[in-house]
Amino acid sequence: MTVTSHSITAADIAKAAEILQNHAIRTPVMTSRQADEIAGAQLFFKCENFQRIGAFKFRGAYNAISQLTPAQRQAGVIAFSSGNHAQAMALAARELGVKVTIVMPHDAPAAKLAATRGYGANVVIYQRQTEDREAITQRLAAEHGLTMIPPYDYPQVIAGQGTAAKELIEEVGPLDILLVCTGGGGLLSGCAIAAHHWSPGCRVFGVEPEAGNDVQQAFRSGEKVWIPVPKTIADGAQTQQVGNLTFPIIQHYVEDILTVTDQQLCQQMRFFMERMKMVVEPTGCLAAAAAMNQVIDLRGKKVGVIVSGGNVDVDKIGQYLAMAQD
Repeated sequence: MTVTSHSITAADIAKAAEILQNHAIRTPVMTSRQADEIAGAQLFFKCENFQRIGAFKFRGAYNAISQLTPAQRQAGVIAFSSGNHAQAMALAARELGVKVTIVMPHDAPAAKLAATRGYGANVVIYQRQTEDREAITQRLAAEHGLTMIPPYDYPQVIAGQGTAAKELIEEVGPLDILLVCTGGGGLLSGCAIAAHHWSPGCRVFGVEPEAGNDVQQAFRSGEKVWIPVPKTIADGAQTQQVGNLTFPIIQHYVEDILTVTDQQLCQQMRFFMERMKMVVEPTGCLAAAAAMNQVIDLRGKKVGVIVSGGNVDVDKIGQYLAMAQD
């Protein structure tokens, strides 16, 4: 089947929202007068760092596993992830009584590795710099008859992630602009579809780390671009290329892809901790950092900001806060 920009619809997101009721947390929307003054706009932070497993990924994982056939559930599922999708798949599979295997890089944050194993997943470790995680996952799926649910390139995952923007718009009303953290594009794709449907006229921007701007390059050139594993503290955005399914959706619904530096991410982490009393991981700071560093003109606008997660190794927080002052 040829993938089109309309492969996932608002109806799919609405269905996901129904499935997630009583399972996913309807995360809070927070505001900050100081953030508004810095950005020159009215910012609404959708705080997915308070979601189950500490990130938006639970939405897509639970939605995807819940829609498998009985035979697929019986056989089990497999996924690859640097951390948040891993934890989300592990917890969702446990709740739905499905066996799960997760392929994770050797340098994944220790807290994410421990949590994934703690939820009962079978973890297979690979070397990020020398091995192909998708190839490993596909081989294991074929050998054991497992259903592969990738972190972003999967219709039910994208639909599940889109419920974050749906909830945000339901709570605060139509938006002028929506800023979304971007790795492989699953969250951005789902949220862009949701914004297009529930807030017509809303301009949607994805935000990547400057060192890993594969989606920006692809978006601006019109062709998928592959990059080496980017050196960035935003581990959730260390993807090497945009997804086959997410790319046409992004091309259709998104206005542009923006970037911020690692130092700006550290400064944003510090702001969240000092001013808003919450812990946000570097990847989760991407959209907010773009807003508060005025990467685009937001003056006078009503802006939604997706804060994607809060899973940061505690022993690295001091290092990140120091980087904020360099």
